[in-house]
Amino acid sequence: MPTNHTASHASTRSHTATRTRKAPPADALKLLRADHTEVKKLFREYDKLAKAEAPADEREALALDICNKLTVHAQIEEEIFYPACRDLLQDKDDLLDEATVEHASAKDLIAQLQSSSPDDDMYDAKVKVLGEYIDHHVKEEQNELFPKVRPKLDRKELGEQLQARKQELLARIDVTH
Repeated sequence: MPTNHTASHASTRSHTATRTRKAPPADALKLLRADHTEVKKLFREYDKLAKAEAPADEREALALDICNKLTVHAQIEEEIFYPACRDLLQDKDDLLDEATVEHASAKDLIAQLQSSSPDDDMYDAKVKVLGEYIDHHVKEEQNELFPKVRPKLDRKELGEQLQARKQELLARIDVTH
């Protein structure tokens, strides 16, 4: 059984590396939207696996892939995107404070998932709730924050910074797993 998990997890990492090394969107908002779309798809895949009562190692590999992608995404937003938005909005926007709190809640669930087993009673529920948190967070970002900053943001330069940092963080994940 550990062999299957390792093979499945390695396959997921390889698949992740392949998908993330495509030509990056030059536009910061497009890059963030692409991340949002990708993780939403992964949550739908997880939901299907959970409903089908798929083997624990398959669910765990997908959940950990989701956690890794969300961790990287949150980090590039917090390090690069949110500070740029704060500068543009002159730090007077509650959306950025809310987004930071939402990230903290998501990170808590991610830590719980990373330290538990898919055989635990609440594992699938935690993945589902994480997906709901992320769905809410994405809607606020895309419907409220992005329109506020779009006209003022240097999307190309910021997109290049986000992509470079994202690749750096993903490379670290590939090395440690």
